[in-house]
Amino acid sequence: MESHAAIVSLATADPDRWIAVAIHDLVTGRELLVNPDRTFHPASTVKVAVMMAALRQFRLEEHLSVTNEFLSIADGSSFSTTAADDSDQTLYEKIGQTVAVRELVRLMIVRSSNLATNVLLNHVAPSVVTGLCAELGAAGMQVRRGMDDTAAYDKSLNNQATARSLMVLLARLARRTVITEELDDVMIEILLAQEFSEGIPAGLPPGTPVAHKTGWIDGIYHDAGIVYPPEKHPYVVVVMTEGFSKLTDAQARVAEISALAFRWAV
Repeated sequence: MESHAAIVSLATADPDRWIAVAIHDLVTGRELLVNPDRTFHPASTVKVAVMMAALRQFRLEEHLSVTNEFLSIADGSSFSTTAADDSDQTLYEKIGQTVAVRELVRLMIVRSSNLATNVLLNHVAPSVVTGLCAELGAAGMQVRRGMDDTAAYDKSLNNQATARSLMVLLARLARRTVITEELDDVMIEILLAQEFSEGIPAGLPPGTPVAHKTGWIDGIYHDAGIVYPPEKHPYVVVVMTEGFSKLTDAQARVAEISALAFRWAV
């Protein structure tokens, strides 16, 4: 109970900031929820849903063409992602070539490649991703567009997510009920390899496996993952934040909540 109260306190302490928390024990079903249905811009956490839809539609070794020209949902204008603003630059070297779906998904999750995300969304419509989320019980996840669609962003035509929706998606994945057991294992392995560890992993004992996805844009930072602590129940933890002026402060708050979630999960 002490860690429960501490999590609620950390999540509600700042009147000028929004923090949502959703934790789910995968063995007992016990949950801890704070602002679970508050809607956020999901940033790159939306890529979890894109991954699920892509692997439901395509074979892992199927190849897709890599292009860097996309159409805005705001006005149909053309836009591109830029290597300088992307977390991964390697895929830009393969524009005009074909790349396996497995590699596109890996880059999208492990390195948070915006280009890989948009290539996949060229073949898996955002409406299909949203439909899959609803089918899986995560209606709070709404996928409308790809990454770096500035014209849409300026008109507030954005993707949306709630902490509950991400928790539901990851709980389904942890239970291998998204696609098939084999493909769900592939997705978990990819999430376990994510290269950004300033949020949930930073609050855990070193070496604790976490299959997770971060996401951030100005004023927003989220982390959502499946934690596999040795000698404890595995659990899903999602922390979404809005209103921190410094990214490092948001990351530190997520790490604090992650540490308390670890205690809660005893």
